[in-house]
Amino acid sequence: MHGVPNAKPQVPPGLVVIDKPDGMTSHDVVAKVRRIMGTRKVGHAGTLDPMATGVLVLGIERATKLLGHLSLDTKAYLATIRLGSATTTDDAQGDVLSTVDPERLAEVTDEAIAAGLRVLTGSIQQVPSAVSAVKVDGKRAYARVRAGEDVQLAARPVEVSRMDLLASRRDAAWIDLDVMVECSSGTYVRALARDLGADLGVGGHLNALRRTRVGPFDLRVVTTLEKLTAAPELSLSLDDAVVAAFPRREVNARLAAALLRGQRLPLAGITGTYGVFDPDGHAIALAVDDGETARSVVVLRV
Repeated sequence: MHGVPNAKPQVPPGLVVIDKPDGMTSHDVVAKVRRIMGTRKVGHAGTLDPMATGVLVLGIERATKLLGHLSLDTKAYLATIRLGSATTTDDAQGDVLSTVDPERLAEVTDEAIAAGLRVLTGSIQQVPSAVSAVKVDGKRAYARVRAGEDVQLAARPVEVSRMDLLASRRDAAWIDLDVMVECSSGTYVRALARDLGADLGVGGHLNALRRTRVGPFDLRVVTTLEKLTAAPELSLSLDDAVVAAFPRREVNARLAAALLRGQRLPLAGITGTYGVFDPDGHAIALAVDDGETARSVVVLRV
């Protein structure tokens, strides 16, 4: 019996954590990683704007099932907010909407900036940028803006657990603030920049952004597209990714088989989503306690 000639080796499931370069869209990175890894089954856990750099978590093969759960996790950023001008996109890539006189900008004290940052910390209501990926009647807001529509988005609750000022620089025309932001999924850092500038009465926009963490995955585990091209390998296997991101529940062979047949399990007593591992130490599903029993939310094993 002869093997299949030139058969492609099967790509193992897992995560590739890329340090996204400036100027590429998240979709560009996904397309490149598809070619590098030799599979169409690649997705990402939360987009980064083209001007942003840093942690972009990609799922490969069956690990794409994890992405919807990872994208709901907290995120951390290093951001530079520029006070003194507002833009159409709330970041440096947009057209300038307004600028402020140097005299007015000079009146903005360090104390006022600190107070403004405090106002934007905690549980807040945030209006996303009009050019965000938020859907309005099934169409992305940015697509509606590009089509010439006036888009007004509703405020929504987000959690900014940390917004620390690391450094500031002053020029006649601008004040740059380097801040560390930790926030819930769905928080727009450029909207924070816009709102800080508006609250201070001088306008503001996001001048630079680097994502340093998505859930448990930070810059310590990233690779670059260049390194991945030279050595196409996972950052974490599927099993390791589940261990890193979720509480662990181990079950015996009988319960593992039952879960894979769609049956419910006894309660684990674990809050939130957790990983279920079989006796061989392999992640077979994500599950949650639900009422009197536990049920799977994602089956990871074929």
